[in-house]
Amino acid sequence: MFRWFEKRIDPFSPFDETETPPNTVGAFSWYYIKPVRAWLVILFFASLVVGVFEASLYVILGWVVDLMASSTPDKLWAEHGTPLLLVGGAILFIRPVLHFMHETITNQALVPQSTNMIRWRTHVYTLGHALGYFQADFAGRLANRITQAGSAIREIAVTVLDTLLYVAIFAFTALGLFSKVSPWLALPMGLWIVGYILLLRYFVPRAKARSLVVADARSSLVGRVVDSYTNILTVKLFARAAEERSAVHRALAAHTEAFLSSFRLITGVTGCLAIMNSALLVATGALSIALWTHGLMTSGEAATGLSLVMRILAMSGWVMQTIRGVFENIGIVQESMETIARPHGIVDTPKAQKLEVTAGEIRFEHVSFHYGREDGVIEDLNLTIRPGEKVGLVGTSGAGKTTITSLLLRLHDLEAGRILIDGQNIADVSQDSLRAAIAMVTQDTSLLHRSIRENIAYGRPGAKESEIEQAARLAHAQDFIMELEDHRGRKGYDAHVGERGVKLSGGQRQRIAIARVILKDAPILVLDEATSALDSEVEAAIQEALSTLMEGKTVVAIAHRLSTIAALDRLIVIDRGRIVEQGTHAELLRREGLYARLWHRQSGGFLGAEETAEI
Repeated sequence: MFRWFEKRIDPFSPFDETETPPNTVGAFSWYYIKPVRAWLVILFFASLVVGVFEASLYVILGWVVDLMASSTPDKLWAEHGTPLLLVGGAILFIRPVLHFMHETITNQALVPQSTNMIRWRTHVYTLGHALGYFQADFAGRLANRITQAGSAIREIAVTVLDTLLYVAIFAFTALGLFSKVSPWLALPMGLWIVGYILLLRYFVPRAKARSLVVADARSSLVGRVVDSYTNILTVKLFARAAEERSAVHRALAAHTEAFLSSFRLITGVTGCLAIMNSALLVATGALSIALWTHGLMTSGEAATGLSLVMRILAMSGWVMQTIRGVFENIGIVQESMETIARPHGIVDTPKAQKLEVTAGEIRFEHVSFHYGREDGVIEDLNLTIRPGEKVGLVGTSGAGKTTITSLLLRLHDLEAGRILIDGQNIADVSQDSLRAAIAMVTQDTSLLHRSIRENIAYGRPGAKESEIEQAARLAHAQDFIMELEDHRGRKGYDAHVGERGVKLSGGQRQRIAIARVILKDAPILVLDEATSALDSEVEAAIQEALSTLMEGKTVVAIAHRLSTIAALDRLIVIDRGRIVEQGTHAELLRREGLYARLWHRQSGGFLGAEETAEI
């Protein structure tokens, strides 16, 4: 039976992955909870039935008290045995069934699945954001907001439909019973309900505002801690542990102050509620005694009324805390919404086709890109790379070389011009098909915290073991891979590399990245300082593998070490986003221009310091 309920909601059901979520808390929450609205309705009625049944127990209590007061022991069972047995049977059998079904609907059908459905959908939508979106925020904070959004949205929906409804049933059952006995007896309960609503009106907006501050402080704290851990090598190398402790100290202090501010409000409101509760209990008790002494109220009705009041008072503080929790969750949702509910910066056109690379020609036509600035970086670039041509991009740091490759991969949208691959505008094809056709090794090699095998196979999912190993051998990675063992005893290709590959050296990471590209075997190859982290002996060996890999492919290579690209078909010299020279290595040396100066100023194959200044 559990399995049947657990399969009613599919957390991974299809949805529009490109639709931007709404940017108000209510609409944002409803957008993600809407797929399970039918089960929310079922939960509402289940809570209603349970609440009515539980409240009726207090009425039954009053009836039993009156029976005992009006009957003698020898007549009680003789005259009222059947209804007493029916009531006992209902409590013994029906009540557990109702509670069991309510919990099954909540715990098996709704809570886990809806929570992870929201997390899945927010994660998938977030993955669709452009590269700049992730570069502008802490990875830990993004993950924290996605993880918390699922539980916060679900908690709001379930709490409102379940807990608050349950309490409302008790309050209005008591009010109805008191009204039936005497309007005077109903007066304290009515005034208490009005006072409780006024207290909530004061409490709720302030709790919401302070919860937002707490949520923001918590995210900043998590982001700061994750940033320290992610960059722990830099922290250690520069002996900045004291500064990192200080930064986390400030974040914790800010979070503590926000937390205290929130709890000051709770303490004050709880004190007011305690006064109201005590006044209600005394007033109801005094009126019950007065009405009973004048024969206007039975003992059972007095017992029912006082029991309901005691139950309501016990729940009132719990409800206040529950409502506070709801608005804490609203703060979390608002914070998550502000992060997640942004339009995707780079989107496929509605009729985007799959890129078909038939030859591998690349054309940049009047391309300009400034990272949102007025000028600089890439200015009116015109460049044609013939099918199968091996081209090297040369220039000082900041000249725009890496930006050109990023634009080719459509990691940013152009501000002017267009880029064509075999005559197809890359803005009109799907991003996935574009990037599937291009293999790239970057200078900042980053690996996934997974096994060596998974990292290499990332270039071609489903690759055979023999193909993975062959790629590793060509990248001269096989020997060190077989010697690896992680902290869990996994060895060789099964060993995990740590976050961003921190358990491997820079050269080892780069060889894994090269193996991944070899395995991918895409028709267009981009090498951005692909061998910068390798020693000369390993680089020479890998260059042979890269030469084999480059056969029949269109290649764009970047290297500060000019000796690694001097043998390419053509070198393109970039300065301030413009092409200033192009030709073979020998032709450019004869011209005695910028390339010749860079070549002659190198020491050991690297650009001189005066040429690597940021532009």
